Amino acid sequence: MSIYIFIVTSSYFSHKFLIFVGNNKERMNIATLISGGVDSSVVVHQLCEQGIKPDLFYIQIGGGCDGLSDCSMDDDIMISTMIAKKYGLQFDVVNLHKEYWENVVGYAKEKVMRGLTPNPDVMCNKLIKFGMFEERVGYQYDFTATGHYARAVREGGLTWLCTAPDPVKDQTDFLSQLSQKQIAKSMFPIGDLMKSEVRRIAQESRLPSAYRKDSQGICFLGKFKYNDFLKNIVGEKEGNIVDRESGKILGKHNGFWYHTIGQRKGLGLSGGPWFVVDKDIDENVVYVSRCEQKGGIYGNNFTVTAFNHLTLSEHPWKAGEVYDIKFKIRHTEMLKSGKLRLADNGIDLNVESPEPIQGIAPGQFGVIYDQEGNKCYGSGEIRLQL
Repeated sequence: MSIYIFIVTSSYFSHKFLIFVGNNKERMNIATLISGGVDSSVVVHQLCEQGIKPDLFYIQIGGGCDGLSDCSMDDDIMISTMIAKKYGLQFDVVNLHKEYWENVVGYAKEKVMRGLTPNPDVMCNKLIKFGMFEERVGYQYDFTATGHYARAVREGGLTWLCTAPDPVKDQTDFLSQLSQKQIAKSMFPIGDLMKSEVRRIAQESRLPSAYRKDSQGICFLGKFKYNDFLKNIVGEKEGNIVDRESGKILGKHNGFWYHTIGQRKGLGLSGGPWFVVDKDIDENVVYVSRCEQKGGIYGNNFTVTAFNHLTLSEHPWKAGEVYDIKFKIRHTEMLKSGKLRLADNGIDLNVESPEPIQGIAPGQFGVIYDQEGNKCYGSGEIRLQL
């Protein structure tokens, strides 16, 4: 059976996908994840404009006002229902609260209690959006479409995760732990658009989500802040904040798990700026320094372990060779240039940056891209080089 992808242009979009199967051009079945936000709403609009009628699904991971969400779920479902009615689509709520708690929350708790810096959004995409949803519902569909700012480019029988043209909104790092199978079944219909274009389309199309603010919280938790998330899953335990140079106790904190290497804000200390430079997880001590360079805030090297390949089945890099790459260690920053070498064990990746990098923290994901910053190879957990 052959798959044909026709590209059609319009005044709204730089390109569109019309997908048919076989000689009879039977339309493929598309599942679309909708959150009630503007991005996923425009995904629905874009597909329907092409004559594609996706089934819509809202993934529920909280109980509304259950202490692990911001009570926006009812509004999310209401707006999602309005979108479904506007386009005459099927809509359903998939409850994955238990799966989210066991997998994503369990992962985050285990990492922070070891003094590491987790990324729940990365694992939420891998384990929930493209994991448990696929097992529960998605397996019945040919593709799952989401509102991520990324591109799934199919070439030579492979599917590559590629960056979006909007560098601020690009979300390839959030998708960098997907499996080859997961990325091959993904569609990102707004991945070629700037955020401003998405807003314009939503407003001109009079979508009920057109003026909703973007979520800044944990995956599926709306406005729920990260520290509140940690408070709910770990709790609080008072400890000392200590000046690493003098050994003087400067203040108190509510648990080392609330702090990450390189952190400057939220310490509540005078005479700064102060930066978190180390943590003693056994004694619940957070060490700080006022000197960015001496305090270890900046570094030029890190190692990426347990690398997850998005497209390829093995490393494209050879021992003894040096490769020019782009990389990212946190979502809010732009891609950085660096050098990559395969570690002596032939498995881990050593990355060197010509420019100092602030706040390299073990547990973060190091995301690796090609030299042009186009194709994302995948990611692995960061370990500091000794």
